Amino acid sequence: MRKILAKAQAMAALEPLFACPVCQQPLQVEATSLVCENGHRFDLAKKGTVNFLNKPVPTEYDAPMLAARRRVLQAGFFEPFLTTIKAQLTAADLVLDVGCGEGSPTAFLATKAPAVGFDISAPAINLAGSLATPALYCVADLARLPFLGKRFSAVVDLFSPGAYREFDRVLQPGGRLFKVIPEAGYLQELRTGLYAGTDKATYSNEAVLSRFMATYPQATSQLFSYDFPVTSAQFADVMAMTPLSWQAPTAKREALLAAPPTHIHVAVRLLQVNNF
Repeated sequence: MRKILAKAQAMAALEPLFACPVCQQPLQVEATSLVCENGHRFDLAKKGTVNFLNKPVPTEYDAPMLAARRRVLQAGFFEPFLTTIKAQLTAADLVLDVGCGEGSPTAFLATKAPAVGFDISAPAINLAGSLATPALYCVADLARLPFLGKRFSAVVDLFSPGAYREFDRVLQPGGRLFKVIPEAGYLQELRTGLYAGTDKATYSNEAVLSRFMATYPQATSQLFSYDFPVTSAQFADVMAMTPLSWQAPTAKREALLAAPPTHIHVAVRLLQVNNF
């Protein structure tokens, strides 16, 4: 079966799920389009993805950067904390992956539960559509999610901004929120190599953490800290995929690529809210 038809059928099986971003009415699958009662129509692309934005949003997340990110993630860079999240899912869940990028984490979670990933970057969703996965992908705005209320039993937010009002709206009673934020030591080899002696050599997530805990005081927290071994090619991909390196002086970038570290430190905090 063509991918566009398979994805249309998968969307139909989850109805009612999508909400029209124009009038907020439920969208239903008609052939390979999503249509609301007011006639607003959103056609699926050949890869079975759908774009809910009125116009493209400029982004620095271009195809080479996204391809580098995919190679790094598929090598297992995020696997320890993704595995912890995945272990808590069941086939009865419906997962929303916030700011899914090129889609690998969504696909990883979709081996356990139905999952929908979205991102504001059309190039990211185009790449996500190439994955062989039952996950669904769409281009959408975090501040105005194209989903009906109380449809997801789990929301996963990996390093993306938090739109907590929208998360609360789309989560079912009893649902769970998983948010991953970087700790001070995250990608420390890049910070030290690119920004030694400057303010960028250190990092604090205190503002993000404080806002989350103020919004969800019942949240629990789990730290993950590990050194991920990398080849020189994988290190170059890490450099390409993270905004941390994009504004670094060219000479610093070239020097670090010429003598790359053998591992990258990953230090993140998994924040979790149960029983919404």
